[in-house]
Formats: sequence, C-alpha cells, structure tokens
Amino acid sequence: MKKILILGVGAQGSTVARRMDEEPKVAEIICADYDEKAVNELVKELKKARGMKIDASKKEEIVAAAKGVDLIINALPLAFGPNVLEAAIEAKTNYQDFAATDALTDNWVEGIKLMYTEYSRRFAENGKTAIIGTGSAPGLICVVARNAMRYLDTCETIYNIVYEGVEAKRFLPFWWSPITALSDMSEDAYAYVNGEIIRTKPFSDPIYRKYDYLDEEVKLVEHAHDEPLHMGLNAEKFFKGAKNIYFKYGGAGVNFSEPLYRAGLLSREPVEVDGVKVIPFNFVLKHLPPAPKYKEEIKEIIEEGLVSDTGAMVVEAIGTKDGKKVLVESHVFAPGLVESFERSGLTAEMYLTGQGGALFTKMFVEDLYTQKGLISSDMLTFEQVDYYLEQAKKLDITVNVEVKEL
Repeated sequence: MKKILILGVGAQGSTVARRMDEEPKVAEIICADYDEKAVNELVKELKKARGMKIDASKKEEIVAAAKGVDLIINALPLAFGPNVLEAAIEAKTNYQDFAATDALTDNWVEGIKLMYTEYSRRFAENGKTAIIGTGSAPGLICVVARNAMRYLDTCETIYNIVYEGVEAKRFLPFWWSPITALSDMSEDAYAYVNGEIIRTKPFSDPIYRKYDYLDEEVKLVEHAHDEPLHMGLNAEKFFKGAKNIYFKYGGAGVNFSEPLYRAGLLSREPVEVDGVKVIPFNFVLKHLPPAPKYKEEIKEIIEEGLVSDTGAMVVEAIGTKDGKKVLVESHVFAPGLVESFERSGLTAEMYLTGQGGALFTKMFVEDLYTQKGLISSDMLTFEQVDYYLEQAKKLDITVNVEVKEL
C-alpha cells in the first residue's frame, strides 16, 4: 500500500488526487498547499485524503510532510522545484513533477543536464526513481513520440504540436496557471536543430496544419517548452538519432498573447508610466482571471456558452523505414471541455494534464518503474509505453498512428 504526498492542489494536483483516491493500492493521500480553502475543498471530496497547509519555500516543511511517504508529486509552480527535489532526496522518497524546474541554474539547459546527471545520481543512491515532465505536454505527448519510434529505423525530425481550441465566451485566456502561461509566452523558446539546442523567438517560425477534426487551418508557432530539450538530449538513445526536434503551439492563448508580446507588455523590465514605475508583465498578469478549478465555476462557464470546444495534439516523426522516407503521424484524441466536465467535473485542460499525469503516478503505485535515478517522460521503455497507452484508453485518451510514405 502506497502513501502519496501531493504538493499543490490546483488543476493538476487535484486531478491526480482524485484519480489516486480510486486506486486500491493507495492507502493515504496527503494534499498540501498554502491555500487552505483549496485543500479543504478537495479533501472533503475524497475518501483517503487528509489536508495540510505547507509553505513550499521552506524545505524543512516539505521534508516533515514527506515523512513515511512513498512518492512526492510536485504540482507547484516551477520556482519551488529545487526545494521539492532536495526534500525528496532528503526524505528518501520517489519524485514526480509536471514540468522540469527552471531554477536550478541561471541556464535552463544546464539545469536539465544537472537533473539528468547529479540529481539522477543522488536519487539512484537512495534506490529511488524521479520522473519529470509528466502532464500532457510534456508527458503524454512524450509517450506518443516514443511510441512513434517503433515505426522508424532512423529519425530525422520530430514536431510536437499542440493546438488549444477551447474558448469560453467569458474572458478566460488560459485554462491553466496564468503566470506559467504568460512566462512561457514571453520567453525565448528552444528547438533542437541539426543536433544542437538553439534559442528561438516566441511566436516565430510558424507552420500551418489542417486536420479533419478542426474547422480550419491553424497556425502553430515556436513556444518555450520542455520537449525539444528533453528529446534533444535523449535523441541518440531514445529517438533513433533525431537531429531536429520542435515544439509548435497555437490557439486562443497564443492569439491573446502575441499582440501583448509585440507591444512589449510581457516585458519584466520596469517602465515609467505617468511618473510611476510599472512592470508590464505584472500589470497584465494582475488583470487575468485564474484558471477555473471548482466544479460550480466550470459549470457556470459552460452554461454561459463556448466559442469553441476543439483541440489537437499531434506528433509528426519523419525518418526512414526499410530504406524509404516516411512520416509517422500520431494524433491524440481526448474528451473536450463539455465531455470532460460531464465525466469528471473537470476542464479539458485538467482532464488531459491531470489524468495524463495520474497515469505516471499509477505506474509508481504498480511498481512499474525499473529505472533508478532521474528520468523524463520521454525515456520510458516500450513496455512502459504500452502500459501507459493501454491505461489511457480506459480514460478515452487514444492515439491514432498513421505511417505515410513521403
């Protein structure tokens, strides 16, 4: 029987808690957050949970909360990552997060490398497993990319594509953390090009795609995300020697953010306005609504009406098979907003990211990780990929793979 500590009970953490509450091999779930109301609202829904207020800026509080637990799930903002990683090592427990922290060093690439080396060594010395990037993207999309490698002898290029097409009538630019969303929108992105990690500008290098299940051709642009870093660093061993790996993003959030970026309103440099120093990023953030996470709130948004309830997650892997150049095109299908709410009282973002993350947690519960040390979600074995995708089907998260000769 497993005991789990979930740090952060927002959209992701709360969804994992609900899923783990149904797992027979889970004995207890500790739901911890600085927001006592959010903790109490969640715990009263669950059978196996108890709540705890915690200040994750204090490592000693995390270590104390983690006493006797088998797994720490870090669903907190990225800045808390170093504290949680160190606490997991000190508490000698397993670790899972939804996106790799960006605060280990001043250079994110070097920080990821440090996780793959030094932190991996330290977890391995404890006989424990840490897995990073386990939401929908990164996470589910990385599993899909690994699965695509089965159909290739060599790989040249991988496009990780996400289109967010769920849009409410009310002003709601983002269905997840606005500070995370705006940070990703405003930072230089990463791509893996000709075997090297490079920086690219936000909203640059657009590609266009038309899928049967979308109403129109969509524009997808460069966006700061984990996948090109993880997959690039792991290209030789896990991605058939791929030389080019991209993350391309589009949808309502991009359409909202791009004009702000071009106007300088996502800058973190102070500017003077009528004699007052203002940080544009903070000013914009102050005016954004939080992501909905309570059932009544989500219900109200749906009843007010939606502009659209669509989306796409696609992995395009280009390479060779039996001497021929081919495209392996993998489409992920999952419940939209209305269906997600009807099924689980969740938004589509909470459903895909939280449920996708919970499947990685389920693999801990079932003792399916053979790796010791630190890995990312693109480093699963094909046997682990099979298990993940089989379990995803039970949640109506399916993958359609088509191999096309080029």
